[in-house]
Amino acid sequence: MEDTTASTYGDRMAEVYDEIHAGLHAPEVVGPIIDVLAELAGDGRALELGIGTGRIALPLAARGVEVHGVDASGAMVAKLRGKPGGDAIPVTMGDFAQVPVEGRYSLIYIPFNTLFALPDQEAQITCFRNVAAHLDEGGAFLVEAFVPDMTRFDRGQRISAGIVETDRLSINLDSHDAAAQTVASSHLYITSEGVRMYPVRTRYAWPSELDLMARLAGLRLRSRWSDWRRNPFTAASTAHVSIYERA
Repeated sequence: MEDTTASTYGDRMAEVYDEIHAGLHAPEVVGPIIDVLAELAGDGRALELGIGTGRIALPLAARGVEVHGVDASGAMVAKLRGKPGGDAIPVTMGDFAQVPVEGRYSLIYIPFNTLFALPDQEAQITCFRNVAAHLDEGGAFLVEAFVPDMTRFDRGQRISAGIVETDRLSINLDSHDAAAQTVASSHLYITSEGVRMYPVRTRYAWPSELDLMARLAGLRLRSRWSDWRRNPFTAASTAHVSIYERA
């Protein structure tokens, strides 16, 4: 796979991102997310790291929260700008690990595994530290991420189907490096128009590792749930919503 940059995934994926992830836009999916984020933001400002096409930022802004964003991909932000209300959300272009914004926020959040788009542990630690520097007193940093599952891979590889419909198909091909905790993936999206390939690289971390990153940044875990409906996090959970605050 060719070398990638912070904007590679978004720049390539922007044209089909909302189409592929259409199920994530459903009210029953988005509603609980907005309820949690609006409660955490309160009367203050919220900052989304990796704002993308605005799946969460737009309904959160519609709830009355002042939302700002950071993203590396101009193509993704262009999709956001083309939606109703998209022009009203301030977006800073750049590497979200640097949190390249001015001022402080009541809420900073990274949904949908986006933290794992940062290429290594050092970048993820940097993100936590920069988030801490931009949090209000009493502010919250929320991370939504999957819980790593090593059983998914057979000899370091995995092939799986995503969308399976009569007129479109998606196939995911993954290569796992356990030592680096990275997965290099190619997402194939197949329609009558042909085959398109979207590269993705992730550097995963376990919840306990994220908690240590938080401690290094002067933060501590406030709450952890298995989903946005605030169900308890257990050993069987496949994902988590974790909220950090100043230690």
